[in-house]
Amino acid sequence: MGNHFEISVVHHQEQEAYDCIAKAVAEISRIEDLLSTFKAHSQTNLINDFAGIKPVKVDKEVFDLIKRALKISEITQGAFDITYGSIDKSLWNFDVNMTALPDAETAKKAVALINYRNVMLDEAQQTVFLTQKGMRIGFGGIGKGYAADKAKSVLQKLGIKSGIVNASGDLVTWGAQIDGKPWTAAIANPDQKLQAFSYLNISNMAIATSGNYEKFAVIKGRKYSHTINPKTGFPVSGIKSVSIICPQAELADALATPVMVMGVHVGLDLINQLKGVACIVIDDDNRLHTSNNINIS
Repeated sequence: MGNHFEISVVHHQEQEAYDCIAKAVAEISRIEDLLSTFKAHSQTNLINDFAGIKPVKVDKEVFDLIKRALKISEITQGAFDITYGSIDKSLWNFDVNMTALPDAETAKKAVALINYRNVMLDEAQQTVFLTQKGMRIGFGGIGKGYAADKAKSVLQKLGIKSGIVNASGDLVTWGAQIDGKPWTAAIANPDQKLQAFSYLNISNMAIATSGNYEKFAVIKGRKYSHTINPKTGFPVSGIKSVSIICPQAELADALATPVMVMGVHVGLDLINQLKGVACIVIDDDNRLHTSNNINIS
């Protein structure tokens, strides 16, 4: 899935634990085959291949995931949008060779096909239709969280009472550590990612972080995140990192990026309206902002 997964479990029998982990890995691979745009015959690519041509029948879990993704697009007013796949990545390579932003007209053209409202779902036929040619969907903002949740579910059904699935830094946890203490997550310092900014207990919760410290460009002294605002076509700025804490990795994964796009105040206002969801934001001036329902140390 283009992401590194790590699975840790607490169990009384070592070989049985490894066997359970292997089944969780197989589940992640199964989901990758369904969702990855790097797999030529994935259902995602099939949907994209027939954009503007005809609806595509998909498995129920793919249909339901797209349906949930569109719901998140609605509540974030399009700041989250799985139709981002049509964007021309060559405009924003985010490396040392990127010395200028594209002009406004070029940026606007690049995001012209990004519009979640043009994804048509037929519940009865279980089909997905992208109404315009050239449209492409992708699950980069929600897929690894979904896979982490599914891997956790497999492990729990196999009798694993405690563990962590780490999908490239997006974590879902259940149970407790071997000493009975809760699982603890560190929020990375955006300026020194190997150091912790703060810690919080996340047992039986998930946490996902989106930040500008992994991939970015510095143009005229200003840092630009690789996260693109789907409405303007320009990289977002003003926030160094967003961490979302909630029971499901899928939801945490899907909400982290749109809060970066929406900005500190609008983003936190949204999170404060969502039951069971908490948020930590570090802005460009290293100020810490949190939702109303969070306690950090």
